[in-house]
Amino acid sequence: MTDAPLTALVLNCTLSPSPTESSTERLGQQVLDELARYDVTGTQVRVVDHDVRPGVELDMGEGDEWPAIREKVMAADILVLATPTWMGQHSSVAQRVLERLDAELSETDDQGRLLTFGKVALAVVVGNEDGAHHITAILYQSLNDVGFTIPAQGGTYWNGEAMHTVDFKDLDRTPEPTASATATAAANAAHLARLLRSQAYPAV
Repeated sequence: MTDAPLTALVLNCTLSPSPTESSTERLGQQVLDELARYDVTGTQVRVVDHDVRPGVELDMGEGDEWPAIREKVMAADILVLATPTWMGQHSSVAQRVLERLDAELSETDDQGRLLTFGKVALAVVVGNEDGAHHITAILYQSLNDVGFTIPAQGGTYWNGEAMHTVDFKDLDRTPEPTASATATAAANAAHLARLLRSQAYPAV
């Protein structure tokens, strides 16, 4: 198992259903492209395309599609939680994901460790308004609280010019600061995921 390739999952928390073009998807894909340089394979799930019910349980009953998404989360070594910025906050879809991840606090292995303890998480934020640092802080705390480990500089973001309407998906090229942050986050995530795979957190 320690020699198996690492995998990553982007949960794209855009408010726009497929096939609408998504800035969040574009930056999330750039993270996957950088992770691929370290032999990490990955996929994206656009959460709004699925019926993820409100609640804090693993399964909220008939029709709830979170359990299938959770299977992908639990199969991945690296979770990339990607959200747009609305009114300076993360999206309602991202909040729904965080609430559903709360159920992981009750899921442990035979040594009492959370099942997420061996997993790494990254934050991705896009928006044509301010709020990325605030949102990243919320994602870091929430993901860490339910057992994910955040690597050094484990996030990337893009903010457009204030009071303008240009989105990340409209850019001809990615600005160097964002590209650099993406590259660093991916490199550190892959490194940390391999370390956690080779040497798990101790049972307490």
